[in-house]
Amino acid sequence: MLTETQVREALGHVQDPELGRDLVSLGMVRKIGIQNQTVAITLALTTLACPLKEDIVQDVREAILALDAEAEVEIELTEMTPEERKRLLGKSAEQEGLAAHLNKIGQVFAVMSGKGGVGKSLVTSMLAVELARAGRRVGILDADITGPSIPKMFGLTERPTSSPVGIAPVRSKTGIRIMSINLLLPNEDDAVIWRGPLISGAVKQFWGDVFWGTLDYLLVDLPPGTADVPLTVMQSLPLNGIILVTSPQDLAGMVVRKAAHMAAQLKVPILGVVENMSYAICPRCGEQFALFGPSHIAAICEPLRIPVLGRIPLDPHIAELCDQGEIEHYVQPVFSEIAALLLQGTMHKADHELASDMSTENRKKEVP
Repeated sequence: MLTETQVREALGHVQDPELGRDLVSLGMVRKIGIQNQTVAITLALTTLACPLKEDIVQDVREAILALDAEAEVEIELTEMTPEERKRLLGKSAEQEGLAAHLNKIGQVFAVMSGKGGVGKSLVTSMLAVELARAGRRVGILDADITGPSIPKMFGLTERPTSSPVGIAPVRSKTGIRIMSINLLLPNEDDAVIWRGPLISGAVKQFWGDVFWGTLDYLLVDLPPGTADVPLTVMQSLPLNGIILVTSPQDLAGMVVRKAAHMAAQLKVPILGVVENMSYAICPRCGEQFALFGPSHIAAICEPLRIPVLGRIPLDPHIAELCDQGEIEHYVQPVFSEIAALLLQGTMHKADHELASDMSTENRKKEVP
């Protein structure tokens, strides 16, 4: 017959996957009762809305069955009081946003464009889809507060839920965790008419007050340009790199150089450039047509030491899927190749000293 000491010792090896400590030292094991071969355990979670509570329950059950395979395990869940959570997580977590303290995010990449309409949300979404297909835990932070399009592309209408530890992002059909201002509005067509400080504050909340949980990758879809939100993201979030999205026109050169200048000043690495709408493929003969003129992206990126990650063709099918909220059904080999580079960690980080022709004095200037 099992003893309480044996059970408590076994639970001392079961970790809360978000906090990275065992259940006993966290004070989560409240009661252990043993009668014949039935083991009844009461666990106090930081919140009953914890998205990984089923994993914790399963780990506890397996730990007891490892002691006695014939045991009946009964697990009751309860919730810590606000005072208990505060003692456990500390004041720093409360000040920074409780969720930020709990989140475990591996890599954070921002997808940026110097101008609108080049397909940065498409690139963000498809990279998330490909990473999820590879079995990674992925999230999308839609930082385009005034022009959000991510929820529409994924067919999301569900509102995020709140919990004592933060807002829970909505999950797509394949499990991608998504947070966007459009998921919080009464109607998706409502306009967000905010000034810069409010918009920047919303982005910070999406980082610190959203309970992302454990992610391998978080992709941040930035609004076009180099104004408030890109600045806030580069200064406030622990970015591992930026992916630039552009189009084939001559204007692309100026767009890429502007973004490179900004990244150089803020010392954020540029991983490479994706050229969208590079060409169209004739459905009958397979010939490629450069509808927007010949690509200049290779010549632009070479002197800046920024690699071209891929050239995406125009495809009417992707527009249909986005309108239907079925982007997760789309397959494009170029996106698979770019995602493979992310997975391998082999993306070249641009040399920012050569990514801009700014003077040394200008590079040292603080951004206002």
